[in-house]
Amino acid sequence: MERLVVATTNQGKLREFQAELKDLFAQIEGLPDDYVAPEETGSSFLENATLKAMVASRKLNVPVLADDSGLVVDTLGGAPGIHSARFGGQGLSDGDRCDLLLSRLQGVPPYERRARFVAALVLVFPNGKTISSIGTCTGEIGSSIQGEIGFGYDPIFYYPPLAKTFGQMTIEEKATVSHRGQALQQLRERLNSKIMD
Repeated sequence: MERLVVATTNQGKLREFQAELKDLFAQIEGLPDDYVAPEETGSSFLENATLKAMVASRKLNVPVLADDSGLVVDTLGGAPGIHSARFGGQGLSDGDRCDLLLSRLQGVPPYERRARFVAALVLVFPNGKTISSIGTCTGEIGSSIQGEIGFGYDPIFYYPPLAKTFGQMTIEEKATVSHRGQALQQLRERLNSKIMD
């Protein structure tokens, strides 16, 4: 296939998708600068990803891949959840959001800092055909920011099997274990099976 638009303006996310899907699409790009994204009114990651992909594919008339992902912290009742990108309000940086989350967990012992990243991916074609997948990765929230790789909550999400945060992992390491990596693998398999049909 020739062109894929990823429904994001987040350059970190775009780089991950470009690295993982470069063998399937000749050109992978983000949304145009003047694109106005729809309001995310869904009550789940999958509903929001579907909304973003369908609206963008209709507007741009190309295959569009949208993801909706976030961090779910059990001891915070699932927050920030689907509001991860807007946690704490508009105008905060990734670092600000990490600091805010750490402050909410101040004094919470390690065994109660369990968390998981969730990623829902939806690929919509101009003809309306849709492929979707969901990936999760379980870990815990560390006590401080560790690492400068990645984006979002990566530097405070500690992954015990590798004894490091997502912010300390290379893109390749993260792709093998992350929520988005798992969802991408499922999507690739479903996309390949559709191509073979």
